[in-house]
Amino acid sequence: MRVIFLDTSDHVAQWVAHYVVCRINSFHPTIDNPFVLGLPAGRTPIKTYKNIIALHRSNQVSFKYVVIFTMDEYLGLSHTDLKSYYTFIHTNFIDHVDIPKENVYVLNGNTNNVKDECQRYEEKIKLYGGIHLLIGGVGSDGHLAFNEPGSSLTSRTRLKNLSKETRVSNAKFFNNNIDSVPKFALTIGIATLMESREIIIIATGINKAAAVQAAIEGNVNHMWTISCLQLHPKSVLVCDELSTMELKMKTVKYFRELEINNQTIIM
Repeated sequence: MRVIFLDTSDHVAQWVAHYVVCRINSFHPTIDNPFVLGLPAGRTPIKTYKNIIALHRSNQVSFKYVVIFTMDEYLGLSHTDLKSYYTFIHTNFIDHVDIPKENVYVLNGNTNNVKDECQRYEEKIKLYGGIHLLIGGVGSDGHLAFNEPGSSLTSRTRLKNLSKETRVSNAKFFNNNIDSVPKFALTIGIATLMESREIIIIATGINKAAAVQAAIEGNVNHMWTISCLQLHPKSVLVCDELSTMELKMKTVKYFRELEINNQTIIM
């Protein structure tokens, strides 16, 4: 696992945005061979999306031959619901770039058959040959997508009940009313996520410090699903200074030295 330590959340957003643009451009996507990108919803990626949009507007990247799969959706919310992740991804990203709308896939939280919807999503990802680059945030309890603590590391896209901690955290999107936050969501599984060729997880803020510590210094276990990054051949954890507060100083020093070496090789 590669770990990038940066000073602020703004620096994290800029780094991730440029990484995404670099990967798309170096792939040289075409209509027959599109670049497949996995994207999250939530507060964490908003700054990153703004930076990517700015790079697009300055003609540094096109999304014409990019396919996007989002990671999760609340159960019971239709695509027209303003609180849905469908609305979120379109409002904060899709509507500002040149991606064809038919290239955007979001789980249907208003489905009448959850099992079939989740299977359809898995099959659609496989039809494109898998996700080339998946971007994600992390919950304060270490969850990725809506794979809450205790989720199987072999899990696939499925229905998942949401912890009270997650619902409290997301209540800000529901007028700070936890009773309005759905108790269930559809989410890609850990195994689905881990099949991505590359994974970048963004961690910013002091409330993510325990999750960062578990990801880097802890053991792989299902109570901190972010720890699965240790098993991925090409995962990157990008942190701001606040999110590193639980780490040992020697851990930070070690990964900083590794990154200096990485940059030397790249140069």
